[in-house]
Amino acid sequence: MPVFLERLLILLPWQDWAALALFVFGWIAYAAFASWRAKVARTLLSSTNHYRKLWMMQVTYRDQRIVDAAITQNLASSPSFWASTTILVLGGLLAVLGTSEKATELVKDLPFAARTSMLVFDLKIMVLLAVFVYAFFRFTWSMRVYSFGAIMVGSAPNVELFDEGKADRIEFANRAGQLMGMAAESFADGLRAYYMSFAVIGWLVSPVLFALLTLAVLFVLYRREFRSDVSVVLRADAPMGGSVH
Repeated sequence: MPVFLERLLILLPWQDWAALALFVFGWIAYAAFASWRAKVARTLLSSTNHYRKLWMMQVTYRDQRIVDAAITQNLASSPSFWASTTILVLGGLLAVLGTSEKATELVKDLPFAARTSMLVFDLKIMVLLAVFVYAFFRFTWSMRVYSFGAIMVGSAPNVELFDEGKADRIEFANRAGQLMGMAAESFADGLRAYYMSFAVIGWLVSPVLFALLTLAVLFVLYRREFRSDVSVVLRADAPMGGSVH
């Protein structure tokens, strides 16, 4: 085993590594499960994707698409806001890294907080930094995909071309709706990173709390995405699959 890897393994107790492994595996596994579930069942994502495609179908019947452009701009404003907020969070975390000694002393004063070295504290902050960097990339990508969706709406053929059969309404609605769905999914990934960051904050106290918060956050995400009242209302008349026929 390389010396660097040995030192890295010795840096943290096995409880911390186990909690970190649960966090990473749980996040990746849940994201994969949510993506798979949306393809085979009526979930929050698949239900809203159905309505996005219905929206794009309505676009093909409108001569003036000012309302659709306004809606797209409004949707893009949410990831823009969260991306800006994430920049502030990253700046704050970098400032904490610059004052690690004082921050470590502050954490030690918390009840039940684990006594760790400044190096270990820096490592935990860096994991938190990585979470928010991921969130920033997902939010900014969501903004770009929404701009692509706005381009598709703006380039949609005139109603006369759809009526005359020179342009395919269903094909356009499915493609444009799918693009809007990709933007929404990227935005959801960024929000999910914010949820998971609360679990990492628990790591500053103890690995046990880190593991418990990881499980709690995953449970909350599952309830909101698959068992919430909102998902029940949205999937009431949304068929499985999501294509517009």
